[in-house]
Amino acid sequence: MKYTSTRDDNVRVGSARAVIDGISADGGLYVPLELPKIDFVTLGDDYFMRAERVLSVFFDFDVKGITERAYSTFDGDPAPVVKIDDDLFVLELWHGKTCAFKDMALSVLPSLLVNAKAYENENDETLVLVATSGDTGKAALEGFKDVAGTRVCVFYPTDGVSRVQKLAMMTQDGQNVCSVGIRGNFDDAQSAVKRAFADESLTRELKAENIVLSSANSINIGRLVPQIAYYFSAYADLVDCGEIKTGERIDFVVPTGNFGNILAGYYAKQMGLPIEKLVCASNRNNVLTDFINTGVYDINRKFHKTDSPSMDILISSNLERLLFETSGRDAALTAKRMSELKQTGRYTVTAAELKAIRETFDCGFASDEACADAIYDMFDEYGYLIDPHTAAAYAVAKSRGYKRKTVVVSTANPYKFAPAVLKAIGAEVGGGEVTVKTLERLCDETAMEIPTALAEVFDKPVRFDAVIDKSEIIDYIKNNYHV
Repeated sequence: MKYTSTRDDNVRVGSARAVIDGISADGGLYVPLELPKIDFVTLGDDYFMRAERVLSVFFDFDVKGITERAYSTFDGDPAPVVKIDDDLFVLELWHGKTCAFKDMALSVLPSLLVNAKAYENENDETLVLVATSGDTGKAALEGFKDVAGTRVCVFYPTDGVSRVQKLAMMTQDGQNVCSVGIRGNFDDAQSAVKRAFADESLTRELKAENIVLSSANSINIGRLVPQIAYYFSAYADLVDCGEIKTGERIDFVVPTGNFGNILAGYYAKQMGLPIEKLVCASNRNNVLTDFINTGVYDINRKFHKTDSPSMDILISSNLERLLFETSGRDAALTAKRMSELKQTGRYTVTAAELKAIRETFDCGFASDEACADAIYDMFDEYGYLIDPHTAAAYAVAKSRGYKRKTVVVSTANPYKFAPAVLKAIGAEVGGGEVTVKTLERLCDETAMEIPTALAEVFDKPVRFDAVIDKSEIIDYIKNNYHV
């Protein structure tokens, strides 16, 4: 398996190097030279086997046992499919340590990185830089905690994540971790991290200290590939329980911000999984919805803080991989569009490309009010509790109707966003800061068990309280990593 760059099709690297580097030297994202095919009928009987099979076709280095070690720490089935109604199902991806779907990949990525470094005889220490809109940061901190040969530094918008998300990052234990608030939004944090990767002087100075940079965001192919597995597994579960016949096409509705989660579904479809539509569900920051409807990607718009902060994103990094694929793998054109986005905040695809995108993707968006209504409706009608991100997907799914069996991808435990969920179901939220009492109030109203990992963050000491401007990230790295 060889990988190339979305911005330079002359690039050829092995799978281990793609994981170690995280991002291509030209700023592009690594993509397989050719997507492998998988027989979804013979993937295996449990999630460990299915996920390992997916990893094995993307990576040449040793992946044996990685998924079993990663997912054995989860609470039961890592990715159960719950039947809500005859044509409606929910794929729960929040049974890992941090109660969010990011655990599905970030519990795997550290082992992938360690094995890739061994394969390449790479002895330098790896500094993993992460930009997060909330959930990726905690999952990366937890996944890389005390992993030999690695350090991880997470940057998050200091006023753009939930109280529970923020405390989870500020109180993280481990000797090789840290988290830093950024004044601004997620796009500011993500752009700052990308600048750090592109800074040649920083790279040289780190290398002199035997430190190399890598990424745990979904720009890293080692983060994206494990996400492909749960689409295959959900389909296999629906076949196994008799809800669909083998080969029957289904829809997935995915709450989407950075486009990584839904892109994994796109790759699953390209690899042979019978998906009819991937429905991109946005919140009020609906830049992706507008793009799929018009072919114009334009970030020159107001940024909104919403009750679904992990989707408060205007620059969706993984869309670059889709542009590369639907342009006929034209790296020069993809690079040109990324340059246009940086310089003008917009780009446009051709009519033929838009047609190709819309053959697979549908879209919709939901306001905070619509998400709140969706939380209430789901709980009132089915007795099933969802968080605001999953609610965006459910609202979009319900509005478009169930044309075939439809799976809503659920990305976070409702307790991560307890105030918004309490308000949505008509319960008393209470005033002041979110505390463990807020979680207990939600438990009283719903009888859903409070995850221990989320309750604990209120009692743990704060270890990381630094807040910096986005322009200070390179200096921060130099000052804190002895460059």
